[in-house]
Amino acid sequence: MGLEWTAYYLIFVNLAAFAAFGIDKRRARKHQYRISEEALLGLALIGGAAGALAGMYFFHHKTKKLLFRAVPVLFAAQAVLLIFF
Repeated sequence: MGLEWTAYYLIFVNLAAFAAFGIDKRRARKHQYRISEEALLGLALIGGAAGALAGMYFFHHKTKKLLFRAVPVLFAAQAVLLIFF
């Protein structure tokens, strides 16, 4: 049962991260209120690194920002944790 809930959580948080990057990119183009970088990185940190990484490259968003170069590292760390647990 716990493994099932973990899978649901990871699916949800990764979809949310992917969507957040897309929404933020759209808002940036329209010069509207943006999603904070802390929120975007927070989603990656709490398990959504795969979605964040996919969103970064799919939407071509935040790929050149130095701080966001941590997302692939978070993804690798989360993948290792997922494999071992």
